[in-house]
Amino acid sequence: MKSILIGVGQAGGKVVNALSEFDARNGFGSVVGSLAVNSARSDLRSLPLETVLIGGAEVNGHGVGGDNELGTKVMRDDAEAVLSAIDDRTTARAEAMFVVAGLGGGTGSGGAPYLVKELQRVYDIPVYGLGVLPGRDEGALYQLNAGRSLKTLTREADATLLVDNDAWRSAGESLDSGYEAINERIARRVGLLLAAGEAVDGVGESVVDSSEVINTLRGGVATLGYASAEAAPDAGGNVNVVTSTARRAVRSGLCLPDTTSAERGLLVVAGRHKAVPRKGVEKARSWLETELDTMEIRGGDFPLENDWLASLVLLGGVVNSDRLNGFLERARQAAEMGGHADAPDDETLVDDRIDGLL
Repeated sequence: MKSILIGVGQAGGKVVNALSEFDARNGFGSVVGSLAVNSARSDLRSLPLETVLIGGAEVNGHGVGGDNELGTKVMRDDAEAVLSAIDDRTTARAEAMFVVAGLGGGTGSGGAPYLVKELQRVYDIPVYGLGVLPGRDEGALYQLNAGRSLKTLTREADATLLVDNDAWRSAGESLDSGYEAINERIARRVGLLLAAGEAVDGVGESVVDSSEVINTLRGGVATLGYASAEAAPDAGGNVNVVTSTARRAVRSGLCLPDTTSAERGLLVVAGRHKAVPRKGVEKARSWLETELDTMEIRGGDFPLENDWLASLVLLGGVVNSDRLNGFLERARQAAEMGGHADAPDDETLVDDRIDGLL
């Protein structure tokens, strides 16, 4: 799926950079434009991307200090410059836009929802959010920021793909090394999803195309799972490889863990064309239908010349996630305490205790 990526804030810029590098390194060509937007000049200097500094008149390049209302304001004030930069990178080949942000900080959590709203007004291709949730240990202000941002983003975007920091950060990792590893994991998963259907290495039996990704990302919250294993030389020896990696992708590899049900699903099996078993793909799809209690499961393969097989599972319209519910409860409690104290650990994103940003 040919996509334009716009990173907002420090985390958003770093994720877009990792995604762009992954796409270029593998020769997929699915990223057709990328841009980083921030109110902190120092965060933009280190990125090998085209950049736009916002809020110069308001914060003089020093960032918004975690204030996501100010993040919304500086994006609104400089929206014309951001839209102009995006327009310069938009081609007729683009099939979707992804606005990427960490939802706990100030510029990303405040600016991303407003930018999504503006992009929806200007363009007629889907505009998605890719939001990174703060970890439990990142403080009440980050929980409150993310709760407000998520409530607004899910309303404005065509769908919001969520990544939970706690899901992928290993025990004992420093913050910097942990975030770098998370960015690489996001890049591999989302990069493969965007590249699905590009048919880089031959033609598969039933190649996933962009319309299937778009139909799965049809509103609400989405999550993406991934698992891989070494492949046997021929398809007959890989039936169990496909079914087992599909199960692991859902049960231990989701970027929003503990998701127990969703309205739609998409299974993509990546690997050498002759090594992908149709029987394995069909068995994995049937298992997904039962696991998620939905008949709307799409599936297909993505031909890649590798010695491994990978199952990529996209779940759209997430109905129930213990991890998301736990995060929302922390955000609600942070809202009740004004975001000044650490909040402890069912309802939906429509909650009067969490104010939207727009």
